[in-house]
Amino acid sequence: MKRFKATLLAILFMIPLLYACSEGTDVVESGTYQGTVDEVEPEKTEIYVETQDNKRLELYFNENTSLTRNGETVAFDQLEKGQQVEVEVEKVGQRLEPIAVRIME
Repeated sequence: MKRFKATLLAILFMIPLLYACSEGTDVVESGTYQGTVDEVEPEKTEIYVETQDNKRLELYFNENTSLTRNGETVAFDQLEKGQQVEVEVEKVGQRLEPIAVRIME
């Protein structure tokens, strides 16, 4: 019975881990991509963008990231899920540095 409980506990522990792994992100080459904001995490100044070729980009804004709409700088809180954006990124190792994010709407 103890073995059954230990196995069941291990399986229950693995389920959230497997779920988290299925929502992975992609690393693309440096360049400019268009897509849709899939998720906004204001506390981390982070967004996820689903590109037109079904890549999911994870972008942590930094002090050098510009965010604009119609050519004017806007605050991070202007980003919303579902917006069309154009992102310019630089690949640094296995992560992406967002250089510019332009809200297209």
